[in-house]
Amino acid sequence: MSSASALSDDQVLLGLGLIVVLAVGSQLLASRLRVPSLIILLPVGFTAGALTDEVNPEELLGAGFSPMVSLAVAVILYDAGLGLDLKRFRAHTRRVVVRLIWCGGLLTAVSAALLAGVLLGMSDGAAVMLGAILIVSGPTVVGPLLHFVRPTDRLQHVLVWEGTLIDPLGAILGALVFHGVVVAGRRKGLGSELAEFALSAVVGLAGGVVGTAVLVTLLRRLRPGAVLGTTVQLAAVIGVAAACDVIRDDTGLIAAVLMGLAVANLPRSGVAARDPFFETLVHLVIGLLFISISATVSPQSLRHVVLPTLGLVAVLVLAVRPLVAAVASLGTDLTRGERGFLGWMAPRGIVAAATASTFSATLADKGVGGASKILPATFLVIVATVTLYGLTAAPVAKRLGVVRPSRSRPLLVGGDPWVVDLGLALRSAGLEVVMWAGHDAQRERIAAAGLELAPGELFAAATGSGAELEGLTGVLLLTDEPDFNALASVSLQGGVEGAVYRLGPAADTEGVVAPYTGGQVLFDAPLTGAELARRYDRGARLVTRRLDGPVPAAHHLLFLVRLDGTLLPVTRSGAPTPRSGDIAVLLRG
Repeated sequence: MSSASALSDDQVLLGLGLIVVLAVGSQLLASRLRVPSLIILLPVGFTAGALTDEVNPEELLGAGFSPMVSLAVAVILYDAGLGLDLKRFRAHTRRVVVRLIWCGGLLTAVSAALLAGVLLGMSDGAAVMLGAILIVSGPTVVGPLLHFVRPTDRLQHVLVWEGTLIDPLGAILGALVFHGVVVAGRRKGLGSELAEFALSAVVGLAGGVVGTAVLVTLLRRLRPGAVLGTTVQLAAVIGVAAACDVIRDDTGLIAAVLMGLAVANLPRSGVAARDPFFETLVHLVIGLLFISISATVSPQSLRHVVLPTLGLVAVLVLAVRPLVAAVASLGTDLTRGERGFLGWMAPRGIVAAATASTFSATLADKGVGGASKILPATFLVIVATVTLYGLTAAPVAKRLGVVRPSRSRPLLVGGDPWVVDLGLALRSAGLEVVMWAGHDAQRERIAAAGLELAPGELFAAATGSGAELEGLTGVLLLTDEPDFNALASVSLQGGVEGAVYRLGPAADTEGVVAPYTGGQVLFDAPLTGAELARRYDRGARLVTRRLDGPVPAAHHLLFLVRLDGTLLPVTRSGAPTPRSGDIAVLLRG
């Protein structure tokens, strides 16, 4: 392998620039094509590494590449931990998810290890390592697929929770198996192996506890704000992960996961759930990591593993995953179609690639037979599973009858009487409505009306980071605070599947930020939030009516609900054209 000094400064600059451009460009192309970004990132990185000398992170960074991968994975796993609000882990999904993780992980790891030994000719240590790596799935892969497929809410909840939980647990298992393989190579006894495992767990746990305490203390006392708060989190995670890895190899991953879990579930931790700034950073890190890792896979390393790995994928997809789904759903009320789709969704993602990249070279250097095949085999499994599920998940879901109806599912933010009545009106028009409000009295009003109340913090509710509200199709910001509506509309853009709308400020430029913020503003200019509240106090009411002609006199059109359940609001830019059979939500008076 060439060292980083073998490249000129211009080549290093060109290589680093290409990696960034290819990562962002691939993710942008994937978003336009509405496919998981891995489908684009992996072949682009592999092709760039094969065709150029510059896009080779092992030569660009030399010995620093593997530590940087470990730290990048720590950041990703910390973010995954932040998304786990265990209080929202509903009982109706818990049993299936727990079975998918422990039973599915065990069956997948054992099956993959046995097949790797037979098909790829790996030693026992390398085969067990590959089996541990291949149990992970991950929200970075499952999430985009589910957004495209739109399965039923119950399936969505189960698959998102499985993917979110299996990533950190898989990384921890991978680290422990790695240490076990290394320890076995030294021919120590069982007692020594258990001591090594315990020591790794203790170091990781201690790092997580110390890191959480330091991070929460800094955020609570210094209150650094959104941008600086993101950099504080990044520094804390990287610093703790690096310190743990110095003390004990790869224990930084354990510490990072525990930090994310703890910070997400501690009251008043000072960390906003799924900070959009941090999510942007993680999104970039994922792209850079996949381009870099796939660029290290040479065509020569794939030459003798393609067919055996495809055989491994075939067994995992056609036999192991359906068996896992059958066992996990045994004795539950999942329908036959839901069980079938559960057995057809297990792509591998970022943690599998990063773990393979981190451990394979080290095991190969230690003389573990077949360890050099771990990374190329993992690369092929990721490409094959993501491509297969990406191309077939939608038609399979439709065939099994588990696609969610296309009807809109809006989140209404606000709890004034007219907003609650709007929720009732939309529900009477056949829509599933979710509401959120910050004040206790407003939340009690929503609950008394029998409407679904989103728990927790607004941005977590709107983005579905708690794995409960993944089916949202839009947000209506209807509070009596124009600045809040304006700022929230900016923060929530891209966090939900559909558009984000807000009430506009009054004509006399009520609010500091609202008059100067873009976004889609609801209703005609005179109908601001304050005006709607005033009219409601004077006796105006919201009514629904199926339109077969023009809007009645003395009524103002606010929304149309199409026959297919699509919700269309009136905005400052124009009103939707009514069609025969549409249900209109009108303000009367």
